[in-house]
Amino acid sequence: MSKLIISHDGKIESQYDISSETVTIGRHKNNDICIDNLSVSSHHAQVMNIAGDCFVEDLKSSNGTYVNGNLIKKISLNNGDEIRIGKHQLKFQARPKAATSSSQIDFEKTMIIRPDSAGMPESAAGSEIDKQIEKIASRLASEHKNENNSSKVIGKASLQLLSGANSGKKLPLTKVLTTLGKPGIQVAAITRRPTGYYILHVEGGANSGQPTINGDIVGSKSSPLNNNDLIEVAGIKMEFNIE
Repeated sequence: MSKLIISHDGKIESQYDISSETVTIGRHKNNDICIDNLSVSSHHAQVMNIAGDCFVEDLKSSNGTYVNGNLIKKISLNNGDEIRIGKHQLKFQARPKAATSSSQIDFEKTMIIRPDSAGMPESAAGSEIDKQIEKIASRLASEHKNENNSSKVIGKASLQLLSGANSGKKLPLTKVLTTLGKPGIQVAAITRRPTGYYILHVEGGANSGQPTINGDIVGSKSSPLNNNDLIEVAGIKMEFNIE
């Protein structure tokens, strides 16, 4: 996997494997990478890992985030790039590129959140959904590369469950791509992009219909989500909220 090698005054202090979709960096202890230095903002920057491609984004820090000496807002990372945050350097080391033949691709199995079941457990998707999610993830990575100069800051989002066994509960959307629904009946995906949150229909069984936003059908092409939009997936109603 990719990693960040953290140094100060030319001395390596630590390294961090980028194993999750989002790695936060800042002075506050609740960050994934905590840098205790006054030149670093409480929540300074984040590194996003999308389908193996990594991007760094400044989080409106006081002193800015630099990549190879250039002040950035958001940019894709290449092997050997040096991120400067305050007085610290974080060298990005990309994971080795995997072979591209279909027999050698090791794509992580898709887990589907079940809002219709108490506790909202996750269940494994089938191979067909895995293939569709892999295509969506690849498209997301391409879109992030094309929009890496976007200055729009996307807030934290969640779904408020309005019906079913989990009515009244909140589902935070912490991932770049969240898949939810009922396998074999109806599955949708919500994606976080530089321009906002979007939803698209992934899979539906016979006569199961498609997800809706405010009563309008969601197709295979992504539809933007706005604050307080009402969504229905696999018969469960929920409200989209963004801070």
